[in-house]
Amino acid sequence: MSEIKTGGQIIWESLMHEGVEVVFGLPGGAILPTYDDLAKYEYPIHHVLVTHEQGASHMADGYARATGRVGVCIATSGPGATNLITGLATAYMDSTPVVAITGQVPTSLLGRDGFQESDVQGVSLPVTKHNYLITDIRELPDAIKEAFYIARTGRPGPVLIDVCKDVQQASMPFKYPESVHLPGYNPNMNAPDPAAVSRAARLINEAKKPVIVAGQGVSIAKAEAELRQLAERANIPVATSLLGIGTFPATHPLSISWGGMHGEAYCNYALQECDVLFAVGARLDDRLTGAFDTFAPKAKIIHVDLDPAEMGKNITINTPVIGDALLTLRSLLPQIEPNEHPAWLEQIAEWKADTSDRDILAQETDELIAPYVMRALWHATNQGDATVVTDVGQHQMWEAQYYHHTKRRSLLTSGGLGTMGYALPAAIGAQMGLPEEEVWVVAGDGGFQMTMVELSTVVQEKLPIKIAIINNGYLGMVRQWQDVFYNKRHAGTPLFNPDFVKIAEAYGIPARAVTSKEEASEAIKEAQTYDGPFLLDFQVEEFTNVYPMVTPGKSNADMIRRPATAVFKESEQ
Repeated sequence: MSEIKTGGQIIWESLMHEGVEVVFGLPGGAILPTYDDLAKYEYPIHHVLVTHEQGASHMADGYARATGRVGVCIATSGPGATNLITGLATAYMDSTPVVAITGQVPTSLLGRDGFQESDVQGVSLPVTKHNYLITDIRELPDAIKEAFYIARTGRPGPVLIDVCKDVQQASMPFKYPESVHLPGYNPNMNAPDPAAVSRAARLINEAKKPVIVAGQGVSIAKAEAELRQLAERANIPVATSLLGIGTFPATHPLSISWGGMHGEAYCNYALQECDVLFAVGARLDDRLTGAFDTFAPKAKIIHVDLDPAEMGKNITINTPVIGDALLTLRSLLPQIEPNEHPAWLEQIAEWKADTSDRDILAQETDELIAPYVMRALWHATNQGDATVVTDVGQHQMWEAQYYHHTKRRSLLTSGGLGTMGYALPAAIGAQMGLPEEEVWVVAGDGGFQMTMVELSTVVQEKLPIKIAIINNGYLGMVRQWQDVFYNKRHAGTPLFNPDFVKIAEAYGIPARAVTSKEEASEAIKEAQTYDGPFLLDFQVEEFTNVYPMVTPGKSNADMIRRPATAVFKESEQ
């Protein structure tokens, strides 16, 4: 027999039915009935009190990316709900399953510009897979069941449920739905078309210069093992997108790192010269491809993606294969013939050697530079045995270049939206989901200041997160663009930074400033051995640039590269 439950109780009990263990949120008037029911009935869901609602949506995102489960955040109406939007947009662009629950003014005040009323359904529409405005308690259980189903199936993404205050206070008999009925939502969960898979196999078997491009879809589908089997069976070099880093071990002999605007030069050369490009779970966006009409000009392109909308959206595709990456690779593998491609691999090795000659770490300098910090961090974490959460900017690119990821979901970063301020709150979510993992925040001094208020959440939750600030006194990537494209007019990019060590200490977090190469490894070890959070302020050389660099709208073949005999002080070139 169904028990009578309030709307607030229905929210918490529905979350329990979905297996939710942790929720990130901040209370306010329109969501208070739900919070009161959490306290009154002592539901076994851990609520993490955030400092700012944007932090809540990033924490839910980080939790989801780290664990593969749906992340949940909660906020009140008006500014509470709108503060979630940046995090929801981040999750939407990067296909992260998140469910956001927001309070709304009572139904009697809807549309009357009441206190803290905003059209959250309208505001969130462009950055969610779906959203709901709940004005009747009878709609609530089905909406929550559907939200989790939509968030996690097909191409994952965020869903928002906006619940009026009087709905939370109302009561009705409650029984959680056993199934969903959504005639208009048909996620592709079937095996791919066998004929398309056979065409793909034929192209791969005939290729002389093949390349695989692996995106985050491989990780979402848990298809890393099958990807590796394909590469090894046919001896095919594997590149990744930025979000695909970790889907194929960076230390594997067939890895050619990642490509695109700041990807490795030798990887970009391989992408431009290949005769067959097999893209799996990658949406082939502009940061990977450069100018769309110049990407892989000699290649027949096979594109495997769950989302039919991605087929031909940016690049002309010879063989589209619509389907889940895991099911597609399993169908493809028996049709792939062993191969060697020795001349092709030798050519890539030559390009790689040239790239190594231009590596900034091969140049003599006594200064502390960010790439050195990234490589030191990689060595200190057993050559990749950590989860790293980065912000957006130069440090993000250096992390991807110099921290060689060897396991799935070990790099969490904002790819599509490029959200500064992502790292710290997302790392909190990741650490909550992976309590035994070593989790590192890598953030620039600019992005870190956007959400550093969440240091209080780190302390409150007693999380052992380690934080590495790459402090160069500038909005570094913007400054680099000003150097390259705007004649070094640094408008709005020099930063006034606080003393990050003192900021950390004010929260009760031990911290240390690092100003020399000699200190770097020892400082990282000190942070690692401390039983709790620790912040390192790496005060690096100001004007180091990220290379290679592809000018927006140009071909990946036209990379700006660091000269093999570069003058280190790039600001003086």
